Amino acid sequence: MLTAEEAPTGKIASELGLDEETLDRLLILLDSFGVIERNEHGAYRISAEMAPFLDPESSRSVGGFLSHVMNSTLGRLPQLDSYLTAGKSAVDAALPAPFDVMYRTPKLTEEFLEAMWQLTYDVSRELVPMAGLAEVRHLVDIGGASGPFCVAALEATPGLSATVFELPEVGPYVADTVERYGLQGRLDFAAGDFHQDEFPSTECVAFGYVLSGWTDEIGLELLRKAHRACADGGRVLIMDRLFDDDRRGPLPTAVMNLSMHVEAKGRHRTAAEYVGLLESAGFVDCEVHRTSQDKQLVIGLKR
Repeated sequence: MLTAEEAPTGKIASELGLDEETLDRLLILLDSFGVIERNEHGAYRISAEMAPFLDPESSRSVGGFLSHVMNSTLGRLPQLDSYLTAGKSAVDAALPAPFDVMYRTPKLTEEFLEAMWQLTYDVSRELVPMAGLAEVRHLVDIGGASGPFCVAALEATPGLSATVFELPEVGPYVADTVERYGLQGRLDFAAGDFHQDEFPSTECVAFGYVLSGWTDEIGLELLRKAHRACADGGRVLIMDRLFDDDRRGPLPTAVMNLSMHVEAKGRHRTAAEYVGLLESAGFVDCEVHRTSQDKQLVIGLKR
């Protein structure tokens, strides 16, 4: 594994058992992208800016997400040609539902949940203080994967309890999270399909990287379920990438917007579009809060 220590191509190839010429070409490309740095003697190292994202022990590691992209997303990109010529609806009619693919095997399930943890936990430590949870006693995270947002919320909010509402396949992974973080009695799991089932009653409903996976019509129905589940005075949290108002960026949102087209059935939206959906579902006094990362927060209140 390439570390922060400087090393020439030959040494890296020898230690990893790789072909030196092929590795050299890859390292040149990574240096061009700024992922690694090469000094005047031809030795490489990981840049200080990139190190947290490449260190598997870091809370900002993206290795799991990159594995998901390489093993799932890239394999579905050839569908774009068919989408261009025949349209997504016609092509998808012959394909399995998105989560039938992502949760098809235990290995795929684990890879997807690891990717979601890496995309969620670190930024959630910025989102939680913005979410207004000080007076909230219970929240439900819809499609909350193995619980990254819930863990961040519980760590920062004494007296709060949380429920992950997810497909049954995810239950054992939430149990592992409870054990790992010592959250017995504070974090639990409710099995369900958010397309078919009503949500557990709560004071706060959270959607993290969920609504961007679905059409406006499905998103509105999910928000209406959230409104029914939410106590008076409660709130809904939409945590997702946001397009700028003119939909010309930012670049990571534009990239993921294309990914959503091949992996799911949704799209990324502007803050105003999410506010419109929230208001149509009955929520009021909507607020938009922005983090230093790609994931932002839109809040709606139930009066």
